[in-house]
This record gives sequence, structure tokens and C-alpha cells, in this order.
Amino acid sequence: MKIIDLGVGDPRLDTDLLPVLRELRPHLSEELFRQVYERGHGQGLRFTAGYAEDGTCVAAAGWRIVDTTSTVRKLYVDDLVTSPSARSTGVGRALLDHLEAHARAEGCHELSLDSGTHRTGAHRFYLRERFDITAFHFTKELKPLEG
Repeated sequence: MKIIDLGVGDPRLDTDLLPVLRELRPHLSEELFRQVYERGHGQGLRFTAGYAEDGTCVAAAGWRIVDTTSTVRKLYVDDLVTSPSARSTGVGRALLDHLEAHARAEGCHELSLDSGTHRTGAHRFYLRERFDITAFHFTKELKPLEG
């Protein structure tokens, strides 16, 4: 298993990481992914890929380090997904360990993520990995104003 941080312009973002990321974010076209990453990179967005022994990308993480009044400094995971065929093989744990190492190196006090309420299998995994449920996440969809 190999965990690799992919930098801006790395062709593996499109060829390797995006197909896995689409399992969690099916709305992402290549063009939209590039647009989001172009804007998000300036806000700290980074991507890390997990590869199986045969060289196939089987896991993806989108993350950023942010400073907030509530936690001071944290590594926030925007996206974390493992291909169904690679679940329970240790790649998810390896990816989280890699992100935790980044967080510690950057002086973060917390590693956090949100998970959709319907993703009960993911919740079991996060609880096994010693994450705590510490908050509710509220969302209000904003539609374009008419006129």
C-alpha cells in the first residue's frame, strides 16, 4: 500500500484520484473538479491518494488545514473515500494515519470531518478509528435570487 500527496498539475489527479472521488461525489466532472481545485487550492485544499499493491488507486482524500476560533488549528477532511473493493484492507486507516501525521506536523489540535447521516458503514469505521461525534452539522441550501 502506498499513500501519495498529489500536487497541483499532477496528472494522477484526473486519471487516478478523480474516478475514486466520484464514488463519493458523483456530480464531479473533470472540468468541475479542476475548477473546484483551482479555487480551493488557494484556500488550502490538498488531495492524497491511496494505492493498492498493484498500483491501482483505491482511496482518495481531500483535506485542508484551517485556523478557527473553536479549535484554533485543525486538519479538516473534505472528502474521504475507499473503493468498495478495497474496503477493510487497511487503506482507509493508512490514509487517516497519513493525514494525522500532516496534522501533527502542522501543529493542529484536531483532525475532523463531516459524514452524511446515511453513511452508517463509514460511521462505524470512524468510531473504530477513535473519532468522536462532537457536533451536528446544519446546512441551508441557497438558491439564486430571482430578478
